[in-house]
Amino acid sequence: MDVMGDKATLFETGRFVQTSDEEATPVESRDETADAVETGEAVEEMRLRLAAEAGDAEAMSVLGAMLLRRGDLDGAEPHLRAATAEGDRAAANNLGVLLHQRGYPDEAAGWWRVAAVAGSAAAAHALGRHRRECGDEPAAEYWLRQAAEQGHTLGAYALADLLEHRGDAGAQQWMRVAAERGHREAAYRLARALDQHRNPLQDGDSPERAHDTGDAGRTEAEQWYRQAAARGHRRAALHLGTILESRGDLKEAGRWYLTSAKDGEARAACALGFLLRDAGDPENAAVWWLRAAQDGDGNAANALGALHAERGQTQTAERWYRAAMDAGDDNGAYNLALLCAEQGRTAQAEQWYRRAAYAGHREAANALAVLLLQVGDTAGAEPWFSKAAEAGSVDAAFNLGILFAGRGEEAVALRWYERAAAAGHTEAALQVGIARLRDGDEQEAERHLRCAAGGGNAEAAYRLAAVLDARRPPQPAHELGEIVHEKTECEEWYERAATQGHRRAQVRVGMLAAARGDVVGAARWYRTAAEAGSRNGAFNLGLLLAREGSEPEAAVWWTRAADAGHGRAALRLALVYARRGELAEGKRWADRAVSLGPAEVAERAARLRDALREELSA
Repeated sequence: MDVMGDKATLFETGRFVQTSDEEATPVESRDETADAVETGEAVEEMRLRLAAEAGDAEAMSVLGAMLLRRGDLDGAEPHLRAATAEGDRAAANNLGVLLHQRGYPDEAAGWWRVAAVAGSAAAAHALGRHRRECGDEPAAEYWLRQAAEQGHTLGAYALADLLEHRGDAGAQQWMRVAAERGHREAAYRLARALDQHRNPLQDGDSPERAHDTGDAGRTEAEQWYRQAAARGHRRAALHLGTILESRGDLKEAGRWYLTSAKDGEARAACALGFLLRDAGDPENAAVWWLRAAQDGDGNAANALGALHAERGQTQTAERWYRAAMDAGDDNGAYNLALLCAEQGRTAQAEQWYRRAAYAGHREAANALAVLLLQVGDTAGAEPWFSKAAEAGSVDAAFNLGILFAGRGEEAVALRWYERAAAAGHTEAALQVGIARLRDGDEQEAERHLRCAAGGGNAEAAYRLAAVLDARRPPQPAHELGEIVHEKTECEEWYERAATQGHRRAQVRVGMLAAARGDVVGAARWYRTAAEAGSRNGAFNLGLLLAREGSEPEAAVWWTRAADAGHGRAALRLALVYARRGELAEGKRWADRAVSLGPAEVAERAARLRDALREELSA
């Protein structure tokens, strides 16, 4: 039990007078000031001793408090006992403090009771804390409430703490009272209580990510964080920095992180490191991460590991990932597994994935399942995919969909695809869209395809365009017979897919350009698709070139398409060589067209082949 609460009571009596900094007389040097203070205290102590020897109870009490603060328990006790015998309640309270320091809590409690009954709020607070330590919560609440209702700040805070421990709704009221009276821990805890529904960050968690559910709660929480932080509360400074960072006030957030970090808060040092990294200053970021990691922050150790891994310093990276694991951060094992996997150390990667997965790391469980699947252990992969998916891994849910689809269990696969799609997985949304198209539910298919296409999936954009294209009405004719062409939504999706490298979309965009007379645009898209390996693109480019009178170049593209299995391109080549009189080459391509099809092409190619054969045998 310290003396500070009791000292405050003595100050209230007017027996001690504090001189403010503004009222203090300027002096030349610190040594002279110290000498003056010591001389003044010595004089005051002498005056009090003389008064106490003369029987002045008030002087006995003040002298005892002075000696108690100095740590002179033997000198303080007789004066405090004498003043207490004269009925001085402050002396009774301080006598309790002295006895508590000596290791006599029960005797101390007796004197605190005397002082508390006499109206001492500080004694009531001390007695309430003692009763709580003894496990007597009803008595503790009674005395702490007495102190709190008399305006004792520490009493209000201790009462709030007791009520909060019991889950009493009145805890926040008294925490607010203590905070309003300047108690910094109360201000911090009040802010945390207001913040708990907005930001799930707990004192042991990383502050990097927060989410908002109410501006009013955030504003009030911020005010209390700010008050506590201004009074030197390092965790309050950390949380205040988190709030400021989440709304983009990076400069002020950095100042509070720095304040907290300098006071020894490792998480603030780590957060400051991330702020500096995002600002393009990885060197200073590393300085703060190092400081945080050395203080046991696993997140900072992971950040250092990632930084060294990016620089190719794999041994140093591995060392920091191991430090993260030692600090209890499961991401350390996961990152170490990723590092081993990149280096081809599959057995070690599996070992670290397992360690992280057994610790509940969902992405490690998913990665472990992928690793097992790659080596053909489907039975071993499935439970890890399931564990990761149930823990919230979107990728694992999608992978389960792939696993069940591969077994032909389409209904089960669709359920997992839908789960992943609902969490924003674009590939899963595409698969759901395809399944709905297959079932004839075009409306649901369109909804999922839009989600996937909006997320940047080129295949989804192409399929969405195809759905919209199928329901597009014919282009209206102009009065003079000219086609009026306005770009439709389906064309926009085709173009989006085409610009993302989707070859079928590129061919389709080329066809639409050709339909409106844009030969240059059509040729550009056909060529792009053909060079990427599209046989349809090569065939259409050949048609376009042939119409423009460039049959030799067209034959080059038709050859590429025919070699890739395009029957119509083979038939075109057969006709080209037949017209040139190269009957044997024409027959060879006609044979190729017959084998490639489709039926209509095979029929025409067969007739041409027979005719060429007759010519060759004539």
